[in-house]
Amino acid sequence: MYNAVGMPPPLRSVGIFLWTTFFLVVLWIAPSGGESVLAEPSIETSSERFFTATLTPSMQSLRLSLDEAMGLFLKQNVDLLIAKFGIEFSKGREITASLFPNPVTSVGAVSSPFQGRTWSSGGQIVPQVQQLFELAGKRGFRIDSAQFGTQSAEAGFEDAVRQLSLAVKDAYYRTQLALRRLTLAEENRDRFSRILEINTIRFKKGFIAEVDLIRIRLQFIDFQSQVIQSIQEAESARSDLRQLLRLSPATQVELTTELMYRRLDPDIARLRTVAMDARPDLRAKRLTVSQREADLDLAKAYRVPDVTVGAGYAVQGSRGPDNSNQMALSLALPLPLFNRNQGGIMQAEAAVQTAEADLIKTVNQVENQVDIAYRNLVQSRRLVEAFLGGVLDDARSTLTIVERAYERGGATILDLLDAARTSRMVQQNYIEALFNYQRNVLQLESAVGRDLTS
Repeated sequence: MYNAVGMPPPLRSVGIFLWTTFFLVVLWIAPSGGESVLAEPSIETSSERFFTATLTPSMQSLRLSLDEAMGLFLKQNVDLLIAKFGIEFSKGREITASLFPNPVTSVGAVSSPFQGRTWSSGGQIVPQVQQLFELAGKRGFRIDSAQFGTQSAEAGFEDAVRQLSLAVKDAYYRTQLALRRLTLAEENRDRFSRILEINTIRFKKGFIAEVDLIRIRLQFIDFQSQVIQSIQEAESARSDLRQLLRLSPATQVELTTELMYRRLDPDIARLRTVAMDARPDLRAKRLTVSQREADLDLAKAYRVPDVTVGAGYAVQGSRGPDNSNQMALSLALPLPLFNRNQGGIMQAEAAVQTAEADLIKTVNQVENQVDIAYRNLVQSRRLVEAFLGGVLDDARSTLTIVERAYERGGATILDLLDAARTSRMVQQNYIEALFNYQRNVLQLESAVGRDLTS
């Protein structure tokens, strides 16, 4: 090692003495709290070791691929359960809409207390049953409206699945992004930990200036802070994922689907067509328009009055005014002189116009979402492929070359630090570009309402 910095070749015994001195100095520095950064408490050297160390005997470990996470999400997510209850609520309305009005029964009594008559001799009892008959197809329009409402609720449930699926996949890959950052930060920290050890010895021997040692120490601390920040980001993303999957905080989730590049080149014209048919929120808006139109037909039908038909049987005493037993028939019909549901029709027409405008707005939003998601996918794909074209390997090899040159005295500490920052920036930018590409794929799938296959 000392030959690498320009010292004359030592004899074998001198070399053994120097190596022994090196290890003794390292052992002397390690327990002290003075000059060396190595004496400070450090983070675990591996992301896997960190996360397994956080487990307690009461914690459970769960390995999940992306498909397994989606299956668990469909079974356990609370928001989806709430959306399912909304479907059952709409089905209840559908049942209510199909029911006929209940018949009305009544009993009347007539008696004359004069001329010595009593209830038994001169009274009359009239039981009667009445039934309301809805005219102008009111019941049919009510059933149509309720059925469209149920179908709209089902489409709303599918849209909830679409939106929450994007949230689950995003949380999954955000966790993988943080773990990739953590791995990169640990590699850089470990590399500079070794450099710091060597240069601490060199500083004590007077081979480097103190300012160079301080620069290396600061860079080491920077990488160490990046490790801590990546751990925090990973735990935050894991927490979001556990909430979406309705898992206990005691469940330690281990993700098995890696953040990888898979090239997709979809046809934008076909995507626009598919989105118009596949998006469940668009289908829900169309069904809402149909429901409002059925409500308008129902409001217009209320201009026609309903008929109430009644039938009864009169039983009289022995001294009643007429026959002892009589049949009774009645017919009731409201006269639509003033109220012909003018206000209800106006409200229903406004509701139809509102639903149609909302549909137009949603169509425009879907078209723009598909277009911007496609454009973002194309641009992020170009960036990832640019990194994969050799820039990533160049950044890694450049740092290795400069590090070896620094060990042999052919490069300065500033050259080493600059190469380390450049390598870290390029690798970190690649991880970010890879994640952004994957997120754009997910957003395009969500905008279209269907998974992309090519």
